[in-house]
Amino acid sequence: MIDYYRGQHRQIAEIFYDAIHGAASACYSPEQIAAWAPLPIDYERWKWRCELKRPFVYLIDEVVVGFIELDSDGHIDCHYVRTEYARQGIGGALLERVLTISRERPLPRLYVEASHLAKGLYLKHGFEVVRPNVVERNGVQLENWIMERQ
Repeated sequence: MIDYYRGQHRQIAEIFYDAIHGAASACYSPEQIAAWAPLPIDYERWKWRCELKRPFVYLIDEVVVGFIELDSDGHIDCHYVRTEYARQGIGGALLERVLTISRERPLPRLYVEASHLAKGLYLKHGFEVVRPNVVERNGVQLENWIMERQ
């Protein structure tokens, strides 16, 4: 696992879209998926985002297969793994990296808007559900969970 470096934004963007259009499609409708991750991929937006957020990435054979973003206030913004690597411990390893950082800084709490798919992983790592949440993306409502860990 390494910190983001310039040029990885394309792989990161593709992981985001792959995870949503792949694994998350089991929990969300086609309309919700299209609103959450509209195509085509806006690589320039992802380049800007990655330069700003500096995500942590998980590499296998020099290929990015997962990433997680941690904001300075403890907010976990994005956390995705390429569909073919799901359920292999990569998401958990990325989250463990964030937990380690939160102890080193220290951050008083971590919080996330977890999808239906990610909720179990966060529960397993000591997060608690604060409340259900609804966000609107491109005119479509998406349900997720506000979760936190003190």
